[in-house]
Amino acid sequence: MQIEIKDFGVYNEVQIKAYTLKNVNGIEVEITNYGATITTIKVPDSKGNIENIACGFDTLDGYFGEDYVENAPYFGGTVGRYCSQIKDAKFSLNGKDYQLADNCGPNNLHGGAVGFDKKIWSAETFENEKGSAVKMSLRSKDLEEGFPGNVDVEVTFTLTDNNELNIDYVATPDADTPLSLTNHTYFNLNAFHSNVECHLAQVNANKKLDCDDTGAATGEVVNVEGAADDMRQPKRIGDAHEGMGDGFENFYILDNESADFIESAKVNCPDSGRSLTVSTTEPCMLLYTGKYTSDAIKRENGQQYGKYRGFCCETHRYPNGPNIENSPKSITKTGETFKSTTQFKFNW
Repeated sequence: MQIEIKDFGVYNEVQIKAYTLKNVNGIEVEITNYGATITTIKVPDSKGNIENIACGFDTLDGYFGEDYVENAPYFGGTVGRYCSQIKDAKFSLNGKDYQLADNCGPNNLHGGAVGFDKKIWSAETFENEKGSAVKMSLRSKDLEEGFPGNVDVEVTFTLTDNNELNIDYVATPDADTPLSLTNHTYFNLNAFHSNVECHLAQVNANKKLDCDDTGAATGEVVNVEGAADDMRQPKRIGDAHEGMGDGFENFYILDNESADFIESAKVNCPDSGRSLTVSTTEPCMLLYTGKYTSDAIKRENGQQYGKYRGFCCETHRYPNGPNIENSPKSITKTGETFKSTTQFKFNW
């Protein structure tokens, strides 16, 4: 196991760092403490070629480029205080109304104008029997972005020699507050030699949440059995796109009310031989294939990103959960601890 630390750029007169976790099999995961953001994931293919499979940039400046900022794809970021859209950028809690930023049409998206993905996190590296790790810490203050309560947040990224990237979230509020955290990495298991439509995807769910025309979840549950977006058996993403007439932005319900650690999805690329297995304790997972991502965005080395060039498996609580009755664990109460684990396991 090995951890490397380097300067990544300067933000608000603070030196930002990048932390690279390495394992014995050639996997490298780079994470910066700006936004607790995964910038790079290098994984071997079936022929032993080690290549980057994650959308991101090699320097902090990339995250402030005009094309990136205007498109706002959230490459690799830790998203919070509440990920996905909150309808009309408001919610009521304990008899009080809270107003949030309307940064996605009329709705609030991914925590607001300055969410967790745009914060400077404290970082601590360590190694243990599980692997090499970096723990990122942050305090979100009362009424920051309109959300009630101070919240202390920790996100720990651990890379194991079993080729697992474990992401553990712990958050403690001093008042009842909505909490839903996720990681927003975009993967391309063909290392961007093609888009992701050649990938085969399987999602272990037969239901999804309905969304209205603004993109906010309504709370209605839709059965996908037999539909184009029924992914319970491996299906080529391009074929599903054709059947749906659009890219994926599906909030699949995982039937995981007891918050067990379960396998939610598996994606593999026949061309490279790489595969990704996603497991989580969360109740739902967004499968997103970057249908809104701008083709103008590239890594510094010219690596091409854009529409269908990456897929996300975002595990979290229900989108718009604070406004959906009986949404599981969308509110973390005073004295409770928010805990969540998601694992990305690589193979080739």
